[in-house]
Amino acid sequence: MPKKKHALDASALTLVDTCCEASLALLESNLTPHGILAASRTPAAVARRYTRIFGRDAAICVMAMCGSGVPALEEGAVASLDALAAQQAPNGQIPKYVDPEGQDADFWYLGCIDATLWWLIAVDHVRRHGKVGPDRWADGVQRGLTWLLAQEHQHFRLLQQNEASDWADIMPRSGYVLYTNALWFDVKRRFALTHVQETHHHFNHLFNPFQSDLHEYHRARLLQHYARRGHSESNLYLSFVNLAVAGHEGDVFGNLLAIQCGLADEGMAHNIVNVISAAHVSDPYPLRVVLHPLSEEHDQWRLYMGRHRQNLMYQYHNGGVWPFVGGFWVMALAKLGQREKGWAELVKLAQANALDDWRFTEWFHGRTLEPNGMAGQSWNAATFLLARRALQGQWTAW
Repeated sequence: MPKKKHALDASALTLVDTCCEASLALLESNLTPHGILAASRTPAAVARRYTRIFGRDAAICVMAMCGSGVPALEEGAVASLDALAAQQAPNGQIPKYVDPEGQDADFWYLGCIDATLWWLIAVDHVRRHGKVGPDRWADGVQRGLTWLLAQEHQHFRLLQQNEASDWADIMPRSGYVLYTNALWFDVKRRFALTHVQETHHHFNHLFNPFQSDLHEYHRARLLQHYARRGHSESNLYLSFVNLAVAGHEGDVFGNLLAIQCGLADEGMAHNIVNVISAAHVSDPYPLRVVLHPLSEEHDQWRLYMGRHRQNLMYQYHNGGVWPFVGGFWVMALAKLGQREKGWAELVKLAQANALDDWRFTEWFHGRTLEPNGMAGQSWNAATFLLARRALQGQWTAW
């Protein structure tokens, strides 16, 4: 497919091209014979186990490596999926991470539900865009789908989960979680699972309860009632819905995935983009992941959020700036045809990755912009490449 034109000046175009080269180089340097590490090998990364092949991180990187045209990255995409499949649990769950030497597999404290979802999405991506057969990983796929289906509510057709068991693993989202179920809908479509329309319907009514048509199902009506109580419509999907409690903090990543995975209709998708734009969460860098961070006085605050003072307001998952999510912001803009804005945001994303001599910083404080987390973050590089592909109209973007 031909590349789409952009309106960048010479300096901005140079920055984007340089970031593309730096992203490919980072991914290649973070490769092992068994797959892609979450971050560059530094003493801090080794101590925090970032030198592992993470289910969610690696899967996102696989999507960028596949179709890159770089032989080492194309091979590394397959190796990453192989390494995760080799440590798949007997019940079908893909681990949170595996040791690149195959000696260790971790499944997190309360379970890690999204590693399996992302692995399945990446498998489908490589089957369609890579050089593997359509039946590659067939056994692992079937077992992974069976594990997920066992956690699907038999009426809502949405996945149920513990809190702190997805990418935002020190946030109190539980029950039906927006981010997780956006991925679940994408998995169901990719693998032609049944009840996909029911998943779509209940997603758009539970996570967007401010609608005139009420459910006939009395349990759905009760959940909608609790979710609406004391709140007005925000034009965003709720971050989670559980019995008598729901998330109104504004989960930016979950809402962007609802656009990317085809759950938000055109009106809702534009509403989401408008709300995110009005909140200036991409200034100066894309993207702050929570619109309204939870304070220690909030009813939903958990003691574990303050461990090591990591998830305080405007930090980490509670309102930090995550460049890898910025890539999904650009992809959402591309999907909605807002390419001029998308290119401008891609330049800002390149600027974020370039800080401290192309550090590819994991996350920044949402107010002070202090750099935090690991250097050489692989999925920063990956989503930059995917976002650029999306703006260029390349079919390997998703």
